[in-house]
Amino acid sequence: MLDARTPLLAVKDLQAWYGESHILHGVGLEIARGELVTLLGSNGAGKSSTLRAISALQPITGRIRWRGGDLAGVPAHQIVRLGIGHCPEGRRVISGQSVLANLQLGSYRRRDRAGIAADLERCYALFPRLAERRQQLAGALSGGEQQMLAIGRALMGRPELLMLDEPSLGLAPKLVGEVMAALAQLHQEGLTILLVEQNAQAALEIADRGYVLEAGRLTLQGPARQLLADPSLRAAYLGG
Repeated sequence: MLDARTPLLAVKDLQAWYGESHILHGVGLEIARGELVTLLGSNGAGKSSTLRAISALQPITGRIRWRGGDLAGVPAHQIVRLGIGHCPEGRRVISGQSVLANLQLGSYRRRDRAGIAADLERCYALFPRLAERRQQLAGALSGGEQQMLAIGRALMGRPELLMLDEPSLGLAPKLVGEVMAALAQLHQEGLTILLVEQNAQAALEIADRGYVLEAGRLTLQGPARQLLADPSLRAAYLGG
């Protein structure tokens, strides 16, 4: 059982390269069970690389600890089995398959039929449009609906930690609100979430805490309300 003082996820001195480019410079963050933490920054700041590093999709140096244990050398498919779900940027739904088939794909490693059926209904309750379009091809969905599908597919793996990479990217303001409301509901239900976002306002309004990345370095961190009021962050990301 995880000690209450031990972070669910702890990242320390994360260093990463893309070819010869040094893209992460000593990144460190912690997430307690049940928290919603947001990682903010502009394009190229290293946000996606941080999530990829946690998912073992990005070679790194440094330490990543999950539930108190070291993830060094653990391959990506085992990261998923350990309870870390990753919803990547760009949605990446399987366009030629139905909404239902895409959701079922998210539960590929599970064998609990009753639990899978219950989680499928949970996704439909969270995103009613998916229920309405369950037999429709995923490629025919709108961008916002595809994002809902991508989140639902990740939830079907029943993760302890859900990592989301730019879920609001390219969405109309109304749909951004719907997606963020769904994430806030999941947080209220107890799911631990690491949210990467360029939309700082929307992310901080639902988060407990936040970190700000600039050029691969953490420059700011703190409670979400404190960051919302920070003059430097407001000038850089909130337009005032």
